[in-house]
Amino acid sequence: MTIKRISSGGEYEAKAGYCRAVVAGGFVHVAGTVGQGDDVVTQCRSALETIGKALSEAGAGFSDVVRVVYYLPDREEFEVCWPQLRAAFGDNPPAATMLECGLIDPKYRIEIEVTALLP
Repeated sequence: MTIKRISSGGEYEAKAGYCRAVVAGGFVHVAGTVGQGDDVVTQCRSALETIGKALSEAGAGFSDVVRVVYYLPDREEFEVCWPQLRAAFGDNPPAATMLECGLIDPKYRIEIEVTALLP
């Protein structure tokens, strides 16, 4: 099996020893991704952009995502992200889970992890 690793050059990739995405066995596994910005909506948009770039480099897109996990330190902030998530996944919504938990840095308000099936 061929494995392809995709790096986005993110700060924590080098520090923690991981890559943004791994393509293996017909799937694209995108690591938990945080975004930049001052609030959860801006960070959500930024995280989706980074994820979209990784999916594209792997040969997939949001319509190929079969699983998504959202991590938030405050579940009350999740609902304001729903419009962006609906826009990203459109008519092809994946199976989803939302977890309330601590993130690597308190400045981060959302982290998003996806798995996609290569077309």
